[in-house]
Amino acid sequence: MSGILAGKRILVTGVLTDGSIAFHAAKVAQEEGAEVVLTGFGRMSLVQRIAKRLPKEAPVIELDVTNQEHLDSLAERVDEHLGEGAGLDGIVHSIAFGPQGAFNFLEASWEDVGTAVHVSAYSLKSLTTACLPLMPRGGSVVGLTFDAQIAWPKYDWMGVAKAALESTNRYLARDLGARNVRCNLVSAGPIKSMAAKSIPGFEELADVWNHRAPIGWDLTDPDPAGRGVVGLLSDFFPKTTGEIVHVDGGVHMMGA
Repeated sequence: MSGILAGKRILVTGVLTDGSIAFHAAKVAQEEGAEVVLTGFGRMSLVQRIAKRLPKEAPVIELDVTNQEHLDSLAERVDEHLGEGAGLDGIVHSIAFGPQGAFNFLEASWEDVGTAVHVSAYSLKSLTTACLPLMPRGGSVVGLTFDAQIAWPKYDWMGVAKAALESTNRYLARDLGARNVRCNLVSAGPIKSMAAKSIPGFEELADVWNHRAPIGWDLTDPDPAGRGVVGLLSDFFPKTTGEIVHVDGGVHMMGA
């Protein structure tokens, strides 16, 4: 099969519905020639059903990024599906979670904030290091963020967690460059996904894009962000690392 990911093996986390950015990244990756393995957490039967909607059904591995046993066994379990010694060429980190308390900046407890930072930011490091044994030749790690330069309405401690994610990406890029592992993020605009439903005031946050995206933005279309992920997984950015590629209709460049 031809395509910009022909012959590559990619691990994609965070697929929950066919409306998620992770699903579209997996779909485009397959269309571009990659072999894809998915991870799921909690609602495994749902993820397995969604995996059947890809152009080619992908295997699904259970992964709780806060569970060290899951992380310690991840490389071995991926190997079981790809074939021993096949390895990985890329990882998609599409994992974020904040308890409801994290969406009240002044009243949030450290327990809520700590959970948001652990799941949404530290997991980029733990997922990547868990997969390093599968990447002896190097590869590409691509995560998903929501522009943390701005104090967005209603986003509160999840915005802080995304800032931590963006910093984590830079430090990973610094430390893994010698292993030929590139680490980058795609900063997408708001998408009406399952995750968005858990954000109080999402409509107010998303309304910014209706007025300020110079090239336009469709809240129901995760495909542009998915394509951005696949572009960074490919060999077309061989010396790009530690970067954030904005796929948000241009909102990030607009002044106040």
